[in-house]
Amino acid sequence: MSALSRVLREPSPGLLSFWCPGCGQSHEIQHGAGPGPRWGWNGDVDRPTFTPSVLVRSGHYVQGYDGRGCWCDLNAEMKANGEDPSGFNCEVCHTFVTDGQIQYLGDCTHTLAGQTVPMVGFPEGWGC
Repeated sequence: MSALSRVLREPSPGLLSFWCPGCGQSHEIQHGAGPGPRWGWNGDVDRPTFTPSVLVRSGHYVQGYDGRGCWCDLNAEMKANGEDPSGFNCEVCHTFVTDGQIQYLGDCTHTLAGQTVPMVGFPEGWGC
């Protein structure tokens, strides 16, 4: 993984990663030619713009979820057993990334829903 800038990493060719302060984890997009979904990227490593929006779903929010256990269930079970939760959550994170700003759309399930914030750097020692 290479650090392209404070806010953008390249885990592999054609794959870009940015830190999401709403989810507390990285999100990735594919760009350029190749199979699978692809996003447009303005080529700016300091103030990136991705098109179209970036939608990340986890746990029971994933399309086709069959109802057989999810992060919510696991975390509830761990709490009931006196354990700390796993650190994984069932979430929706839907954003527009424009000129180095992250606009969180209203369907996000975390506290930054409806807000626009500047992109932030990756946590110290993360990934590179």
